[in-house]
Amino acid sequence: MEHKQKKYVLAAAILLVILSAAFISVLFLDPSGKFHSLPPIRVACVGDSITQGTYYPSDLQILLGKNYAVRNYGASGRTVLLSADKPYMNGSAFQYAVAFEPQIVIIMLGTNDANPKYYPQIDNFTTDYKILIASFEIYKPQIWLVLPPPIFNDSIGPNEANLVQGVIPRIAQVATDLNLPTINVYSLFVGQPQYFWDGVHPGDLGAEIIAKAVYLAISNRITP
Repeated sequence: MEHKQKKYVLAAAILLVILSAAFISVLFLDPSGKFHSLPPIRVACVGDSITQGTYYPSDLQILLGKNYAVRNYGASGRTVLLSADKPYMNGSAFQYAVAFEPQIVIIMLGTNDANPKYYPQIDNFTTDYKILIASFEIYKPQIWLVLPPPIFNDSIGPNEANLVQGVIPRIAQVATDLNLPTINVYSLFVGQPQYFWDGVHPGDLGAEIIAKAVYLAISNRITP
């Protein structure tokens, strides 16, 4: 009798192990049989005041959900150009962004590089942008380059003509050279100044539009 009981206990233990393994598989496997990374997936929003001073990163967090950790690493007035007064790479936001070891990096810079004060050095933009990108590549993240929104008020500093003629083509060139995807936020706001409270920085609705564009780009890239 005792021998029978031991056999039942052993059989129950084996069944428990099998059920546990099956449960874990359901949690971490998609229908194709591939394992997912354990959440949360770290997302770094790199940028200037259009990132720092808006709700776009927090809106993105809501859209992506609890399996993602979205962090705002925007820094006002920062540029890609290393020769400017406030390069993004010389600031603490950059250091924190790299230390975050992101798995996804969204870079929306270039608006301040369109400032006439810095624009004479625009030929250095592609080289400097590639240096910035290389700083994150040690972690092998997915990287998106964002074409920033239009500038509807040149009096603040950045110039729309400089953005269109000099900055955006160079962002596109970097994306081509490094085989990186872009998110064309610029095209979403052409002729839509009502989404910008001062002609440069998007209001709440504008931030929602940016967040949705980034969300769709991420979703399309990571969905099997």
